[in-house]
Amino acid sequence: MQFTTPQLFLFDLDGTLIDSRADLATATNLLRRRHGLPPLPMEKITSYVGDGIRMLAIRALEGAPVDVDAATAEINEAYAEHLTEGTHPYPGVAAGLKALHAAGHQLGLVTNKPSAHARRLFDHFAWTPLFAVLLGGGDTPELKPSPVPCQTAMERTHHPPETTWMIGDHHTDLEAARRANIPSIFLESGIGDIGRETPTLRFPSFPAFTAYFLNT
Repeated sequence: MQFTTPQLFLFDLDGTLIDSRADLATATNLLRRRHGLPPLPMEKITSYVGDGIRMLAIRALEGAPVDVDAATAEINEAYAEHLTEGTHPYPGVAAGLKALHAAGHQLGLVTNKPSAHARRLFDHFAWTPLFAVLLGGGDTPELKPSPVPCQTAMERTHHPPETTWMIGDHHTDLEAARRANIPSIFLESGIGDIGRETPTLRFPSFPAFTAYFLNT
């Protein structure tokens, strides 16, 4: 489909643009080791991802009597040390982002990952110049599935709901879009699940998504 009016595409990060499972698993198991807990398999850790670093710490400790604030700081520090070791973009993401930008669409990031980590990753992959707005955890008062991050991105880019899309791989992305009254896109290639949400569109991969909007 071709659009004569430029669209604003708001992207989730983990599971949508990048596969960060290896580095998140490293940080999670470093936290567990620090507190005398055995390592978890990547599949289990992956199921804990999507609601911010604090929730990841809570889930990773699985009820162990550890101060949550301290654990959050510890996993955050461990993740910062291993942020880009095994993380890579999903197939077609780098080319797709450049093509959407070149076609005149605006791009935004709306992630629950701490903002400092998200921005480091964007600099690492040289994506920062392509994006009109970058919002990570701590940049808005609430995380997804609150609509606030999406609403903030629209305000900063002066886009109405009618020309804005939220693209993600998890039900938190879809719920945030629904509550912000914007259409949503679910990417089946990610690590999340759709939950009880019904996306406006769904695609098997990032290239399939970009092909639809660029009519290629």
